[in-house]
Amino acid sequence: MSDATKPLFWRDPRLPHVELRKVEDGRKVCYAPHSHMHWSLGAITAGESTFRYRSDRYHVTAGTLVMMNPEWMHACSAIDDRPWAYLMLYVDTGWLTQLRYQAGLLAEPRWQDIATAVLGEPRWYEGYCQMAACLLDPSRDLLAKQTGVVEYLGALMHELAGQPAQPLPEAPVMLRELTAYLDENAAQDISLDELCERSGYSPGHLIRAFKQHFGFTPHAYLVNRRIQLGQRELKGGTPIAEAALNAGFSDQPHFQRTFKRLVAATPKQYRQPSHEQ
Repeated sequence: MSDATKPLFWRDPRLPHVELRKVEDGRKVCYAPHSHMHWSLGAITAGESTFRYRSDRYHVTAGTLVMMNPEWMHACSAIDDRPWAYLMLYVDTGWLTQLRYQAGLLAEPRWQDIATAVLGEPRWYEGYCQMAACLLDPSRDLLAKQTGVVEYLGALMHELAGQPAQPLPEAPVMLRELTAYLDENAAQDISLDELCERSGYSPGHLIRAFKQHFGFTPHAYLVNRRIQLGQRELKGGTPIAEAALNAGFSDQPHFQRTFKRLVAATPKQYRQPSHEQ
């Protein structure tokens, strides 16, 4: 990959609730459908791309913001190899919930999905770019970065308030218990037979019902969770081979291929972010 196509990851342990990704040439960046535990806010900084969000598809261009709720399936890809670039901010869900609650935007300190998927107003795009530039600038001090994040996200949450997302029908208790089991045992070898035995569903019924409620088959859900485990390991400084095993992958090459497919970056690129010394 050329320098332009390599993603840059910014993290600072003093701001553990945010992480920023920058891609200057996204033509080779194509995500498989995936989800995150955190809330994500992206800015298309050049060109155009497609944005798949649950069952909806959007054509997004420079100057557009895109938003993704925790656990909502999404994917982005280039259009006919046309250039595009973007910034993506990943925000800890618990931290953002408290920000919204303390601002009087939530009746209780519990996460509420946000309905808006795409925002095209220039002032919000420009504000996002200013906040991102502050985070990426090693000459800016900690207070400036903290203030920039809180001011921008606080204002944006006020802008989006009153737009609760239409939730999917709640999954049956048995399916929710299966997701909890997969979460707790993501690094273990789990079979479809085991999941059917736990749920009482037939294989076909289980796969259809699971995908209907969560957007993934049980296998895709498990792989997604394993990659999230791998990201956590890598952020903690764990060597790639060890992170692969800890996340439930049988070998490092399999981990690297899957990581690249879902994160659109190599484990090495993700493990070595730009940060202040």
